[in-house]
Amino acid sequence: MSFYLRPFEDLLVEKKKHTLWITLNRPEASNAYSTGMVKALVEVLRFADIDNEIRAIVITGAGKNFCAGGDVKAMKGKSGMFAGESNELREAYQAGIQQIPATIVNLKTPLIAMVNGAAVGAGCDLAAMCDMRIASEEATFAETFAKVGLVPGDGGAFFLTRLIGFGKAMEMFLTCKMISAIEAKNIGLVNQVVLPQDLKNKTEELADHLAKLPPIALQMTKKAVIHAYQHDLNSHLELMAAYQGITQRSSDHFKALDGMIEKKTPTFDHN
Repeated sequence: MSFYLRPFEDLLVEKKKHTLWITLNRPEASNAYSTGMVKALVEVLRFADIDNEIRAIVITGAGKNFCAGGDVKAMKGKSGMFAGESNELREAYQAGIQQIPATIVNLKTPLIAMVNGAAVGAGCDLAAMCDMRIASEEATFAETFAKVGLVPGDGGAFFLTRLIGFGKAMEMFLTCKMISAIEAKNIGLVNQVVLPQDLKNKTEELADHLAKLPPIALQMTKKAVIHAYQHDLNSHLELMAAYQGITQRSSDHFKALDGMIEKKTPTFDHN
């Protein structure tokens, strides 16, 4: 769609087959967030989620880093997304960076973080908000909010605690220590760690794998897992009965069954 060909502030967007590649594009600032980047990222994610051709979304960073989170120069200068007094900042967070997790948690499309370098503060949180994370061996992770006298105002504590557990999340937020990609994998923050030269190919393989699965079931399974994390068993079982009723009568289901019986790879031509 022509939407992806538009220029986006501090963001590169490329549609390849059924995958949308989003690159945070402020390499001179280690891909720290800008007001424009936040707005563009939310806009692109929301549009891609209703694009019937997109079956997976990948987020990565330009240059050597994934995302440095907040721009410390803007913080010091009280400019951009850090302008204004306390109540103005509160409102800016709600209308700005907090729209990223609010958008991501409602996406039906699988979201992959391709972590090519340092993921720090809100950058680490962004990775944690994604459904899966593939990291280069050179990637590093840290929750450095307290180090600069701040709290994780982007909502990252909500996601990281659920991803790696209370104890490890508390350790990362309170110590502000940088951890390696291998350590991140060991605590469950990262799904795969690969050689730097293999990162793009391995991410493409995962995105292509997702694109070949029945999209209706995949999207509803993602929603099911998120719901299971946030709700009680009874409400979850009731929702799953409805979800199963929908998927079990979908064309995707019968195409998948035919492929299994006939030993052929089915093609799903819709989202």
